[in-house]
Amino acid sequence: MRLLAGLRDADRSLTKQAASRIPPGVGKVLSAVEETAESTKLWCGAAAAMAWLGGWRGRKAAASGLTALAVAQLISNGLCKQLADRPRPPKQWFPHDEADDRPDSSSFPSGHTAAAVAFTAAIAPTWPAAGAACALPAAMVALERVQSGAHYPSDVATGAAIGLASAWLTHRAPRLILRHRPLS
Repeated sequence: MRLLAGLRDADRSLTKQAASRIPPGVGKVLSAVEETAESTKLWCGAAAAMAWLGGWRGRKAAASGLTALAVAQLISNGLCKQLADRPRPPKQWFPHDEADDRPDSSSFPSGHTAAAVAFTAAIAPTWPAAGAACALPAAMVALERVQSGAHYPSDVATGAAIGLASAWLTHRAPRLILRHRPLS
C-alpha cells in the first residue's frame, strides 16, 4: 500500500510540475507535434516516406514500425484502457486551457506514447538513422501527454513499456513461430 501511495504522490507531483514549469512556447510546440501524431498520422507519414525513399530497408522498417504500432494500439487502447478506468488528472492542476480538450477514455495507459515508442523502437534496428529521427518527436509526444493534462507520468511510462514490448514482439514473433513450427 505504501508503494502505491508513493506512486500516486509522485504522479501528482510530476504532473503539476510538468504543467507549471514547461514554458508556454514549448507547450505550443509539443501540442503541434502531438496534433500531427493524432490518429497515428505522423507515424504513417514517416512509414510512407521510409518506404518511398529507403528502398528495401525503408520498406522493411516501415512494415515493422506499422506492425508494432498496431500491436501497441491493440494492447493499450483495445485492452488496457478497457480494463483500467483511471480518471484523467484534475483540470485545476493546469494553468492552461489544453486540459479542456482531452479524451473521455481512461487515462491509463497513454496510447499516443505506446504508438510513438512502438513505431520508433521497431524501425530502429532496421534503419538506425530513421529510428533516431523519430526518437525526438516520440519523446515530445510523451512529454506533451503529461504537460497537456491528458495523462499522469505513470500512464506515459506504461505506454512506453507497451511500445517497447510491441516492438520486441514484432521483431521476435516470426522467429518464435518458425522455431516452434511442426515439421511436416
